[in-house]
Amino acid sequence: MKIHRRHFLQLGAGTAIAIAAHGCTQPQSQSTKSTTAATSSEKPGKISIGFWPVASALPLFIADKKGYFKDAGLDVAVVKFASANQVAESLIAGRLQGTGNGVASGALGLSEIASPGLFKIIAANPSNAQYKLEQLIVAKNSPIRSSADLKGKKLASGPGAQNLAIAQAVLEKAGVTNPQVQQLEIRQHVAAIESGQIDAAYTLEPTGTVGEMKGITRVLEYGVVSKYILGDPKAPWFGGSAALSSKFIQQYPSTTKTYIEVYRRAIQDIRTNPDEVRQYLVGYTAAEYLYQSPNYRFIGLYP
Repeated sequence: MKIHRRHFLQLGAGTAIAIAAHGCTQPQSQSTKSTTAATSSEKPGKISIGFWPVASALPLFIADKKGYFKDAGLDVAVVKFASANQVAESLIAGRLQGTGNGVASGALGLSEIASPGLFKIIAANPSNAQYKLEQLIVAKNSPIRSSADLKGKKLASGPGAQNLAIAQAVLEKAGVTNPQVQQLEIRQHVAAIESGQIDAAYTLEPTGTVGEMKGITRVLEYGVVSKYILGDPKAPWFGGSAALSSKFIQQYPSTTKTYIEVYRRAIQDIRTNPDEVRQYLVGYTAAEYLYQSPNYRFIGLYP
């Protein structure tokens, strides 16, 4: 897996982030049932996995809601956080044993610098202009027609160093000099645009679809990291990752194997039946009933 590093991604330079298993590309070698006995003998207890409420964390939601973890003999608790930074901090503190997809790779990289050897990445999904996850959004009737039009406008990003750095870098590359960006929880972006608190936001799905379906916002541009920072609209950007702590992996190798197999099973569900799994965004993100729309775009995240 090749990860492009430019501009904001340099904040993670020098980190030693290993790949335990690439859940987006590797085939499932054996069923989770075949390792359940070995897993139960390890008795890891409750496994707490942190997530940020964005569409790319869907594999975690599926495995939780459809009972895949339970079927495999795992006691997994999924824990929502307001920012990826909070997830990373909890991983460092030992309150979490892992993360779901969507937790910012930059935040994970910084946590690796603070605590070398902290975790292993088990899955990551690319996004770009085709596989739509991140975007710039504006009000539905806004006169803003291009990213360059955002000069002098009130702008927001999601919380955390990575989201802020990305938003600033994208805007600078688009010709917006000295962009002033405030950090807001991602669930507040649509409401903040509707109220006039901000003119635009750098955000992630399902925010763009939610705002569009409610008739409040529209997407100004998709795949802005690939286009403006990586220099190619089709370049894959691995902005977030699912991980397990190295301590957990070392203590419970059979459980780790089972967990990865379950996660891979959930990713396969997205690939084979994207329409059916949309419903599992509900309760974990701001998607509400909107997963029913045929225009929902997250399905491209797991090609």
